[in-house]
Amino acid sequence: MRQPQNLGELPDADAVGTVGNSDCGEMLRMWVKFKDDKGKKVIDRATFQSFGCETAIAVASLATELIRGKTAEEALALKSEELAVELGPLPPMKIHCAQLVEGALRSALHPQNAPAPAQKPAAAASPSLLDSFTKPKEGGVKLTFLDQNE
Repeated sequence: MRQPQNLGELPDADAVGTVGNSDCGEMLRMWVKFKDDKGKKVIDRATFQSFGCETAIAVASLATELIRGKTAEEALALKSEELAVELGPLPPMKIHCAQLVEGALRSALHPQNAPAPAQKPAAAASPSLLDSFTKPKEGGVKLTFLDQNE
């Protein structure tokens, strides 16, 4: 948590996945970029953004490192407890943080989210995580961030 790795948007990502619930305040978006490695398509880089607790940030940071060099199928085979293994056992009230990361990874790597080879990656058209978080729902509450200089 003190030094999260791979934090931030990945502008030229091949796949993007978002999970969470703006009603409870936890959301996580993951970007994934692939490369060709001896005829296999493997994950070259993954980054994330999170509106969530420290545990979610720590698990996401570990996961982005853990999936590097894996195929999408290998990364999809990882379970939430495997993504968080280096943190040790998570308390019961924090298990959902690892599940949030697993959900974002699955959302990004699910075959239907992969762009066709001739298309521009979906990442360029996707809204930012902040946009997803602050979009008002009908009858819902809209968050407005104030300028601290005012």
